[in-house]
Amino acid sequence: MIGYVTIGVSDMGKAKKYYTDLLGDMGAKVLLDLGRIAFIGKDMKSPMMAVCTPHDGSPNHPGNGNMLAFQPGSKEAVDTYYKKAIELGATCGGEPGQRIPDQFYGAYARDPDGNKVAFYHFG
Repeated sequence: MIGYVTIGVSDMGKAKKYYTDLLGDMGAKVLLDLGRIAFIGKDMKSPMMAVCTPHDGSPNHPGNGNMLAFQPGSKEAVDTYYKKAIELGATCGGEPGQRIPDQFYGAYARDPDGNKVAFYHFG
């Protein structure tokens, strides 16, 4: 149902590198680069994320309540992606842990532009 989600960034080169380095093990790569916006994902038929500089030329601002969430496949993978995000320059938004007993395991980070990213596993 979701085609793509877009987040604003301040530096396209840094954002593309950050997200392709972070999500490359899930098959993510830059699929379409149009200068001020780039689509990142596995293929053009699967849900994607896009990074862009704001159209109006104003500075980007992370949205309060906005978040990208990635499901890497296991609790161990949640831990791995969270650690990788931090190593790539993200800040902690909530260390990995069980949030809802036996249902939801998650970790949260803020990318170098302050956008909130989650890694999660149900079950």
